[in-house]
Amino acid sequence: MDRVSSFDEPLKKLLGGATAKVMAEHLDLHTVGDLLHHYPRRYEERGKLTALADLPLDEHVTVVAQVADARILTFNNGRGKRLEVTLTDGSGRLQLVFFGHGVHKPHKELLPGRQAMFAGKVSVFNRKMQLAHPTYQLLDASDADEATEAVDAFAGRLLPIYPACKQLDSWRIAKAVDAVLPSAQDAVDPLPASLREGRGFTPLPEALLKVHRPQTKADIEDAKARLKWDEAFVLQVALARRRYADTQLPAVARRPVADGLLDAFDAKLPFTLTEGQQKVSKEIFDDLATEHPMHRLLQGEVGSGKTMVALRAMLTVVDAGGQAAMLAPTEVLAQQHHRSITEMMGELAEGGMLGGSDRGTKVVLLTGSMGMAARRQALLDLVTGEAGIVIGTHALIEDKVQFHDLGLVVVDEQHRFGVEQRDALRSKGKQPPHLLVMTATPIPRTVAMTVFGDLETSVLDQLPAGRSPIASHVVPAKDKPHFLARAWERVREEVENGHQAYVVCPRIGDDAEEAEGKKGKAKKKAADEDPEKRPPLAVLDIADELRKGALAGLTVEVLHGRMHPDEKDDVMRRFAAGDVDVLVATTVIEVGVNVPNATAMVIMDADRFGVSQLHQLRGRVGRGSAPGLCLLVSEAHEASPARARLSAVAATLDGFELSRIDLEQRREGDVLGQAQSGVRSSLRMLTVIDDEEVIAAAREEAVAIVAADPELEHLPELRTVLAALLDKDREEYLDKG
Repeated sequence: MDRVSSFDEPLKKLLGGATAKVMAEHLDLHTVGDLLHHYPRRYEERGKLTALADLPLDEHVTVVAQVADARILTFNNGRGKRLEVTLTDGSGRLQLVFFGHGVHKPHKELLPGRQAMFAGKVSVFNRKMQLAHPTYQLLDASDADEATEAVDAFAGRLLPIYPACKQLDSWRIAKAVDAVLPSAQDAVDPLPASLREGRGFTPLPEALLKVHRPQTKADIEDAKARLKWDEAFVLQVALARRRYADTQLPAVARRPVADGLLDAFDAKLPFTLTEGQQKVSKEIFDDLATEHPMHRLLQGEVGSGKTMVALRAMLTVVDAGGQAAMLAPTEVLAQQHHRSITEMMGELAEGGMLGGSDRGTKVVLLTGSMGMAARRQALLDLVTGEAGIVIGTHALIEDKVQFHDLGLVVVDEQHRFGVEQRDALRSKGKQPPHLLVMTATPIPRTVAMTVFGDLETSVLDQLPAGRSPIASHVVPAKDKPHFLARAWERVREEVENGHQAYVVCPRIGDDAEEAEGKKGKAKKKAADEDPEKRPPLAVLDIADELRKGALAGLTVEVLHGRMHPDEKDDVMRRFAAGDVDVLVATTVIEVGVNVPNATAMVIMDADRFGVSQLHQLRGRVGRGSAPGLCLLVSEAHEASPARARLSAVAATLDGFELSRIDLEQRREGDVLGQAQSGVRSSLRMLTVIDDEEVIAAAREEAVAIVAADPELEHLPELRTVLAALLDKDREEYLDKG
């Protein structure tokens, strides 16, 4: 069998259809190579027990523990039977429970003093942690063949505990790995020999054997060091090739012009730019002056003045005879950018022809829902060059939109900007335009080197003067309902003091969203039985409740993505003018909404949002001189990961710290974002948060290798591995951002 094909062998050939089907559907493992790269999550030492005290709620776990006692209880007047088993490991105790016909076998086998591996989902019953109907495998001597086999297999060894699922336990995965392990000999080694020897790495086949079946802890460390390096290196080579390809593209250099639009704009600024803004502007101007396209990521906390920096870059390009386009993720945001940019520019936004002596230019808005006449005029202004700056949504990318001379594209926030869109916009320039991507989600350096590895990075880390602190608190609505009542009182107090408030919900609501009849009833029944299963709270319902109840007498309005753009605009204008006391909204307000008089925010079902999203939302308050207040309302259990996440957000305003926490929370996922790319994770061993040195070193090696051999002609193995890893989808994913 040749070297690559054994890794490509479908699992069903080796494991049988049923097991292969579960692996494909629940673990996304399809080939021998996939399974060999499904590494153990951790290792149990024979005889050393997992700390039962630290079990995570709602997660599927594998524990090794000893039976302390087991008893059968009856209920329903003796008709029902329940077996309760208590496990212990010195650190804590855990209850197992079996019902009905499922009690006989465990009752015979799980005798006090017995040791076994148990797998199941951790839940809470009567305030105690428990596993209901776990699967288990005995680890001590007994007559059962399987148990003897287990003892032989695991005696004196480090037990690999694999990421598992309900349908397939860790030890069954271990057996499947045994079946494919001989294929590890066929692994294609991506590292150039000089690099591998220079850094003293274990050969790849050996690393795969050691990671799955280590004899010692040193084996595990050896294997991890090698496998982490491979992941970092292959990814960095892909990114280095992408950056190299970009430097080969031509672009029109756009250099600042004296006494142009930029100078006129700077002259009328009522404040001086922060040191950070000046430094970052210089980096951008230097890039714009080169003859290949700029690819820069501009990151800065909410309110650090990114829009100002982007606008000055756009004005420079207009001065140099080009046009600039700003792409926003939603219509509300596009309208807002348009409003704030025309306000900042004043009469400079009302110019005649491009490059005309009156130094002004037109700033136009282009969104999908514009009226025909306004749209036609905007398109005309773009094709003639009358408009130097256009701000819009995806509508900008449509075929009909033609530019006179597109020089710069600014992509705003939260906007995974795919390679197709980038190509579509590129084709609108005579040559590829310069690209500036802005994000208000702080990104640790390592993530910037991986997720945004094809972009150079600029960071704005000073906040402009005059921003106020924001106090954040978690409101446990389920455990302490009076806290929620107090939250609404606080909102009322803010309004009485002349301020305004946001209430954010995860869902819009109304009948269009809910299926009629049976589906609705089934949902209600499920929600009554388990509050975790209820649908997220909705804007329309909460607004209704507040108007009738806790906030009766205040002006409460709603804002969400399904409203007509004119309606949205009208609500935002009235809120900004102070005519609306409380705005109940979805996350449409997440980015760019600037109402300095809004001081309070209540986020309902806060546990249903991610850490970065909560930080973004919170950034909408405390934008004026009065301090801000953010209340995170949740029904999540106190011991749950969701509550831990909320406490972390409440504890710090430092976006970089939160982005670290966010990554640590999501470390099981792939930092390359499985959700966005729709492809399998390529990072299984590397944790972007902890492996900064590995990533930085791999980046350095990758840059040197690609500079010397851009097509990797002398490194066929590396080319093979890259091709397998970066299938078309993931290549495209790398191109987003």
